[in-house]
Amino acid sequence: MLKRQASEALEDQSGDSPASKRSRLDDYTKGLTPSNADTDNDDNDDGHGHAGPAREDDGADEADGLDEAGEDETKAPLRQAAPTAGYDDLYLDTIDRNVLDFDFEKLCSVTLSNINVYACLVCGKYYQGRGPKSHAYFHALDEDHHVFINMSNQRVYVLPEGYEVRSKSLDDIKYVSDPRYTRREVAELDRVPRRARTLQGKEYRPGFVGMNNIKENDYLNVVVQALSHVAPLRNFFLLEDLSAAPELVKRTSILFRKIWNPRAFKAHVSPHELLQEVSLRSNKRFTLTAPSDPADFLSWFLNHLHLCLGGSRTKPQSSVVQRIFQGRLKVESQAITTRTDEAQDRLRFEESSEIQTDVTRFLLLTLDLPPAPLFQDEQERNIIPQVPLAAVLAKYNGRAAQELNAQRRRYRLLHPLPPYLVLHVKRFSKNKFVAERNPTIVTFDAREGLDVAPYVEPDERHHPPGEPIMYDLVANVVHEAVRAKEDVADSAVGEERKTWKVQLRDKATDEWVVAQDLFVDKIQAELLYLGETYLQIWERRRPAPARGGNKAT
Repeated sequence: MLKRQASEALEDQSGDSPASKRSRLDDYTKGLTPSNADTDNDDNDDGHGHAGPAREDDGADEADGLDEAGEDETKAPLRQAAPTAGYDDLYLDTIDRNVLDFDFEKLCSVTLSNINVYACLVCGKYYQGRGPKSHAYFHALDEDHHVFINMSNQRVYVLPEGYEVRSKSLDDIKYVSDPRYTRREVAELDRVPRRARTLQGKEYRPGFVGMNNIKENDYLNVVVQALSHVAPLRNFFLLEDLSAAPELVKRTSILFRKIWNPRAFKAHVSPHELLQEVSLRSNKRFTLTAPSDPADFLSWFLNHLHLCLGGSRTKPQSSVVQRIFQGRLKVESQAITTRTDEAQDRLRFEESSEIQTDVTRFLLLTLDLPPAPLFQDEQERNIIPQVPLAAVLAKYNGRAAQELNAQRRRYRLLHPLPPYLVLHVKRFSKNKFVAERNPTIVTFDAREGLDVAPYVEPDERHHPPGEPIMYDLVANVVHEAVRAKEDVADSAVGEERKTWKVQLRDKATDEWVVAQDLFVDKIQAELLYLGETYLQIWERRRPAPARGGNKAT
């Protein structure tokens, strides 16, 4: 071992002969003692004096110690394998937890590299490597900041000495950096009310935290918040080991785990890491600097998560995403010919003509609103109409027909129904001149639930006829129109800007919470329908156990 390490220290002096190298190697080996000869093995030490398996960042640290030409011009200083006796907590008092924010993308602040990144626990900045010529090493010397955490394995080191810190006082920082949950903790998320406090003493509910709007990414915030309360999807990302999964899955998992973190330093999270990956995968279709439609993003997000989790493009129910959200829809279509009497209803199906029946699969159900009124009332105010949710769902009762591409069509849901239904209320339309918004209010009662039995094809194998099929509301995404400019003097109104918020149900307390970026507050269940509902996620209600029967084991 002595000769190997001495050889590593001298091998870069390439101008000497092999004999000269051997003579210097022998001289260097004689000057080493067993205590300092093993200092280069601090990365592989298991804490008990034995060398452990090599880690992935060993090569990167060695490479960081070389100059641009790949040569070590000066002999690297010896590194400590452990803290000096009696100084185990040296420099730990300089850590500032208030500046630590692990939500942003792990990129070196100097090279912008994402390989072998360390975070300074004193100032919160990211640096690459910890070798004698790495940026973290120079930062420790220049700024007198000495404690760094590896962002891939959460191991903490002191620089420039180079030894690892194994103090239990750092466990809270490691947990915030990469929260982990047991199955018991996940099982209690929806059953046991929980309260937590930040470093500043502010109380918050794990799972109901604010999300940073970096510029125009509120469309992503509401979708992620809503999906993080879909219990099977949330439990999958909280419990499964996804270290070998694609980057989109890993970043979704870490964001979900931070949303439900009961030991967070702050009462909000940032989706910056996920946004960067989404922007890259979507070819900048969804970015943090331009607004987008939450329904478009939700459809794209679910389909790409499905593919990243090994799902098939042709085989149904091949991933956890499809097992949660995917359902079947029967579509009957009939061509509208020129012989159709214009005086009669063009949407009435003719039994004499051929009816084509297809079965398609869906992740989202689109609901069409009735046209908004064109005229004002007698007080010269615009009328905001209201329509029950059951009325817009009538599109799927198998009798109501619609005209599309010279065809009349009608739709009906098929068994088995998905555990979660995603409804999209279509509010926005475009013509050649302007984009229009339908402000119609969709009314519903979140306390009673939604009965979808009238919209499902009867099937005695899956559901007894005549019994309701109840769904309970989990999340409700609401649109708000904000005036960009408004001149009070001449009542000139500028262009509307779209903003989004989400209403979430706390199953543990049966209360509702509204979240809009960093703002989080309670809301009454009776007031949910007052906003312009855009997306809804409904969970199928489990049938109540029969009275007098044996309890399930």
